[in-house]
Amino acid sequence: MELRHLRYYVAVAEECHFGRAAARLHIAQPPLSQQVKQLEAELGVQLLVRSTRRVELTAAGEAFLDRARALLAGVEAAADEARRVAAGELGHLAIGFTGTATYELLPTLSRALRHELPGVGLDLRGEMLTPSQTEALLDGRLDIGLLRPPVGDADLTTRILREEPLIAVLPESHPLAGGTHVDVADLRNETLVGYPSRHRSVIHDAVVEACRGAGFTPRATEVAETSTLVSFVAAGLGVALVPRSVQHLRITGATYRPLTGSIPTVALAVATRRNEADPAVLRAVEIISRLVNQDF
Repeated sequence: MELRHLRYYVAVAEECHFGRAAARLHIAQPPLSQQVKQLEAELGVQLLVRSTRRVELTAAGEAFLDRARALLAGVEAAADEARRVAAGELGHLAIGFTGTATYELLPTLSRALRHELPGVGLDLRGEMLTPSQTEALLDGRLDIGLLRPPVGDADLTTRILREEPLIAVLPESHPLAGGTHVDVADLRNETLVGYPSRHRSVIHDAVVEACRGAGFTPRATEVAETSTLVSFVAAGLGVALVPRSVQHLRITGATYRPLTGSIPTVALAVATRRNEADPAVLRAVEIISRLVNQDF
């Protein structure tokens, strides 16, 4: 039994007339009649009672019509689903966000991806350091990572989205908070709240390099998450240098100031597994790349 047999039969059964059914199907009437007879012979039952004026369905024909319609609808639904998967419109994506991208990008990208890819389920994971994202990408727990390069694994590929400068986070009561800018050298006697060195944090390395460039080695208090870092600063436990995007995280008691002089920058990149072929992943990466390059 072929799908065309089902389509031909449904057309005849719905029109109750071979001529009208043939016109609907854009075929000649004799081959249509032959195809329906072949279907009846294959099934071993009479589906239609033919007369010179009209066609009537037998009880078996009525029952078969319901099943044939359901089968054709199922085939069309399967074909539509396959087309949508191939177009990247269906699927499931797990996306990781480094801590500093969580507060600026996660809400915006979540809304955009749900709008442009409504058939793709999203699992969004914030506050993930780059090493954790790298491991999760490699073992399949993440499909896309928004992280801080460099990423040294050859099984991953990255696309730089933008470079952003470091800025200072200060307690609102700090003397330097009264100015419009902060010189890194003015932080030499401060305790810096920063990301853990043991996790190979790109931002940790950038902060240490900036401080050494200003002539001192920072005294550091390490925290794991960006929200905790800014909360520590707000509590007066130190100051911090963070990517500019962190200023989207508003915590009472903390304030942000740009730096002066030679301002260090850190990159933000989107990462996937090398040779990624999942259409949903590829479409999401393009959407993310487009949006991150806009001014939010």
